[in-house]
Amino acid sequence: MNLQKIKIFNGKLILPNRILPNGTVIIEDGKILFAGEENIETDANLKIDARGNYISPGFIDIHIHGGGGHDFMDQDKKAFLEIAKMHAKHGTTAMSPTTLTADKESILKSLRIYEDARVENNTGADFIGMHLEGPYLAMSQKGAQDPKYIRDPNPDEYREIIDSSKSVIRWSAAPELRGALEFGKYLHAKKILPSIAHTDAIYEEVEKAFDVGYTHITHLYSAMSGITRRNAFRYAGVIESAFLIDDMTVEIIADGIHVPGPLLKLVYKIKGADKIALITDAMRGAGMPPGPSILGGRQNGVPVIIEDDVAKLPDRSFFAGSVATCDRLVRNMVKLADLPLYEAVRMMTLTPAAIMGIENEKGSLQKGKHADLVIFDDEFNVECTIVRGNVIFSRPPIPA
Repeated sequence: MNLQKIKIFNGKLILPNRILPNGTVIIEDGKILFAGEENIETDANLKIDARGNYISPGFIDIHIHGGGGHDFMDQDKKAFLEIAKMHAKHGTTAMSPTTLTADKESILKSLRIYEDARVENNTGADFIGMHLEGPYLAMSQKGAQDPKYIRDPNPDEYREIIDSSKSVIRWSAAPELRGALEFGKYLHAKKILPSIAHTDAIYEEVEKAFDVGYTHITHLYSAMSGITRRNAFRYAGVIESAFLIDDMTVEIIADGIHVPGPLLKLVYKIKGADKIALITDAMRGAGMPPGPSILGGRQNGVPVIIEDDVAKLPDRSFFAGSVATCDRLVRNMVKLADLPLYEAVRMMTLTPAAIMGIENEKGSLQKGKHADLVIFDDEFNVECTIVRGNVIFSRPPIPA
């Protein structure tokens, strides 16, 4: 549905710092024209009665691998489009498709497919750029990443990848590896976000990495060092570094499993909503029933099993990605971490937008920004998802 002008009224409007009890949003030409308490008259083509539900900025997922039985490493344009469509049903209006550790050719192919899919993507969440996770990771913290592809940063390789595509907006790596600081400097100069991931770094190494551009930490608590002892001396790890460096931003898989309730509370208490992005880190099992699945590409991925609302390696030794959706993350931050709803929503909207440098376009209900919105009820069930002014999903019929 592609309409010129939409009015959404009779809803609780979620702003970054409060909730307006009776709000209205006017959308025109894919942008927000008005958002506030005044129920103004308009010649809108479509009028949506929110029926007292919440009107929220659309959810932004900056770390996601798949869903609905598809993965971005399937090397298939259909996979990109179906993942975007499936997650839009759960309130996601923008996402950063994420690769797994792989050979160079697979990464290059994924970038080419992304660029084709982005042109055709008009039925799902907006694509905001690619996130490469690996292959420059610490073997000791590989988690479910395939070890045969893990390696140190190679300047010839990463320069070729970056030169081949303008679509990479973030690259996650372990900063203690040989050549990782030079890699971070290169990414920063190219306006690509270097992010700390799958790492055994200590505080002193993280501090050096931060100084060259590694200002974000990928899935805090997952596949990273905490306090360690070396020759009887204790060293702060990446987790402690995230808390000690005030300007370091973090992301958390708030599925309640990768990061349980007490740790959700702790991260929020120390970092605050403006430094935390909620991410699904969802793999192809999101939106699918329990049972066998595959992490990564369908042809050469790692066998996993979905049970207990999470993906695991078959021997249950590691989690292998989440099966969460963004609505579940917001629900958990309210119900498990006892946060005000507007703070939970901020971590799913404005903060990830700011981390990726798109806060002037997305992330809040502000005049001139993209008309990306989600309407959900008191139990966080999504009623309607709007992307750039297009109604992508609704529970029919749209109330008017």
